[in-house]
Amino acid sequence: MDYEIKQDGKFKYIEVGTGEPLVLLHGLFGALSNFRDLVEYFRVSYKVIVPMLPLFELDLLHTSVSGLEKFVHKFIETRGYDKINLLGNSLGGHVALVHILKHPERIKSLTLTGSSGLFENGMGDTYPKRGDREYIRKKTALTFYDPAMATEALVNEVFEITNNRLKVIKIIALAKSAIRNNLGEELSQIRQPVCLIWGNNDTITPPFVGKEFNRLIPNSELHFVDKCGHAPMMEVPDAFNKILEQFLAKLKTPAATV
Repeated sequence: MDYEIKQDGKFKYIEVGTGEPLVLLHGLFGALSNFRDLVEYFRVSYKVIVPMLPLFELDLLHTSVSGLEKFVHKFIETRGYDKINLLGNSLGGHVALVHILKHPERIKSLTLTGSSGLFENGMGDTYPKRGDREYIRKKTALTFYDPAMATEALVNEVFEITNNRLKVIKIIALAKSAIRNNLGEELSQIRQPVCLIWGNNDTITPPFVGKEFNRLIPNSELHFVDKCGHAPMMEVPDAFNKILEQFLAKLKTPAATV
């Protein structure tokens, strides 16, 4: 299903459904397609929002985790969302963590899946000569347990990005920013309920990273999914949605009884 891309000033986003806001933040090579199954599942009972993060639109000085967090903060303020269930994958999880640490007041819960912020084997480190599609195919396949998930369309998306010199520079800037911005000492400050959903076969943020997040974040719960890599919401959507639904259901305010 195709969604209408809405615009509010400089912000582009999708917003479907009604109910509590469920805001989804994509990763470094993320796109709306990453969240398609999740959006379809939760739009029935939540207002699902996906802002398009300006990974390649910010000037180089602000192409960082902090720069993206400032963008997300302004987006939330502009749209007036409150009691937000915030979810981030990979770099999007890192941005979500920085946001909840800086601006916890509007956030009701946080869900992280394959999040950076402690440790990651980045894809944005170095690249061979541009135009090496087979290299990009192999690197894209490493995101998943099942390499068949790296479809031709997905490989083409990543190839287009990595074949653009300025975009590659910004990818490397974001990847380096994520490595520098280690949140280990700050995670104990998070007070909201946190759900960690991790692929048991994640090679980018391996399972020990999920365990460390669980150890450092006070009110957190950790769920592992077998035969799953770095993007559980794409690779095992049914299992992912079930875990997330049960987590969010526990947080819903019970209806008042007469």
